[in-house]
Amino acid sequence: MELPFAESWKIKMVEPIRKSTRQEREQWIKEAHYNVFQLKAEQVYIDLITDSGTGAMSDRQWAGMMLGDESYAGASSFFKLKDMITKLTGFEYVIPTHQGRAAENVLFSYLVHEGDIVPGNSHFDTTKGHIEGRKAIALDCTIDEAKQTQLEIPFKGNVDPKKLEKALQEHGDRIPFIIVTITNNTAGGQPVSMQNLREVRAIADKYHKPVVFDSARFAENAYFIKTREEGYADKSIKEITREMFNLADAMTMSAKKDGIVNMGGFIATRLKEWYEGAKGFCVQFEGYLTYGGMNGRDMNALAIGLDENTEFDNLETRIHQVQYLAKKLDEYGIPYQRPAGGHAIFVDAPKVLTCVPKEEFPAQTLTVELYLEAGIRGCEIGYLLADRDPVTRENRFGGLDLLRLAIPRRVYTDNHMDVIAVALKNVYERRESITRGVRIAWEAPLMRHFTVQLERL
Repeated sequence: MELPFAESWKIKMVEPIRKSTRQEREQWIKEAHYNVFQLKAEQVYIDLITDSGTGAMSDRQWAGMMLGDESYAGASSFFKLKDMITKLTGFEYVIPTHQGRAAENVLFSYLVHEGDIVPGNSHFDTTKGHIEGRKAIALDCTIDEAKQTQLEIPFKGNVDPKKLEKALQEHGDRIPFIIVTITNNTAGGQPVSMQNLREVRAIADKYHKPVVFDSARFAENAYFIKTREEGYADKSIKEITREMFNLADAMTMSAKKDGIVNMGGFIATRLKEWYEGAKGFCVQFEGYLTYGGMNGRDMNALAIGLDENTEFDNLETRIHQVQYLAKKLDEYGIPYQRPAGGHAIFVDAPKVLTCVPKEEFPAQTLTVELYLEAGIRGCEIGYLLADRDPVTRENRFGGLDLLRLAIPRRVYTDNHMDVIAVALKNVYERRESITRGVRIAWEAPLMRHFTVQLERL
């Protein structure tokens, strides 16, 4: 008899969490203006708002923190981190930042200018915000199949080569670089194949354009290449990672995801010109070049986290838990972006709340309903996150409207996944009684979902 699957780690520290009553949650979410970002952490039972900075670090990482070098310039911790990044990616030049959006801010301050067009695969919220905030355009070139949530194909995060080439033919002189997000978060945590990365590289070379990877979940992308793409089953995660980055010129990284640290990020590139151009913005926005926005102890922890999380067992344990939740939702008939992604389940809200019109934000409404049901905090990745069109100022309803349930790494057990699944089932069973959603009472001009204030209709 085959042994059942079990985690590749054991627990040596725990943190208590508290259940709340429905009456308490109704009051709390009203005080938060129906925006789960405005809830206090202690008002949440199971927190799935993000997998960013919420993972549990390993014993080696905690030990590494005790050896952090906090020297202002030339800290040994920086060189440990730099050496690990270069080993994994081949990129020689490294700029540390305090998190992924800071990496985008530093690099895009050098590369993105008013009127530019940056094609990519479903730019995430901060990426799009940093592009549009500079009066440039984030052009989505994701494959059309990504919008069909019930379609099962292995690499739903891919760039559409025809869309990308058309953009370069029409706007080549306005395109500073191509960006590829691995994995594609906005499309549902969906991976990008090595074959597609090669196709993007070939088109980029044809038009003499550099390629940047948004790499927050690059290790999970490598896992899917190993398990789903022909020719990679016998390659290690580190070998696949190096092959992926050989097809790029630079990367931005939110280390809070696949680096499994609570805070941190970096830019890495093989282009000395880009390093020289961006490093002044690091000094201006983040700090000196050998710490950027990070402590020495955090750089130590990140170097170790990158090493550990580019091993198969660690990734298999993490992704298996996401797949476990997906199977539970299959049992209950709840539609989500299929196949299950690497870091989260993305519930197809308009297919659940069929009576809530798009103008009343079904995914945000479902997010509120799940919190009211069981104190579970998810995150809307949809019409609210899409912001308004920067020209027309109209809401953008063209993409998917998803409730993301992001699973922190090494934090919750499968018992928690069972609670999440049953809570969603309870909401799903009363879906026809949910006929109205929410409306915006106040919003920021960019990345509004973090601070938006809503009213129930």
